[in-house]
Amino acid sequence: MKRESCRKDVERAFAVLQSRFEIVAGPARFWSKTVLHDIITTCIIMHNMIIEDERDLDAPVEEQTEFPTPEVEMTGDEEARFQAFLARHQKIKNREAHIELRNALIEHLWSAYNQSEN
Repeated sequence: MKRESCRKDVERAFAVLQSRFEIVAGPARFWSKTVLHDIITTCIIMHNMIIEDERDLDAPVEEQTEFPTPEVEMTGDEEARFQAFLARHQKIKNREAHIELRNALIEHLWSAYNQSEN
């Protein structure tokens, strides 16, 4: 029961992030796990900052100075990144690996069920 309530909390949190930040709602296959971790962490921090700012209605409004737009330079080879994406996608869609994992799970659950009956 506790796991179910935790799952609902996580789903609600992601729904809030998806409604506020488009990058969370989009496909994530192009990024590695570390980049996804950084994106989610950044969105959570920004969400908390927005909530904190909205609560403080009596705070003085500060003028913002304009900063030059930073130049983003891609590091690494685009071809290598695309090949890595294709490899990850192929690994996800590998039918033989899927069948092998499914059969291993069935066997594990069957043995666990038989042990619980004895």
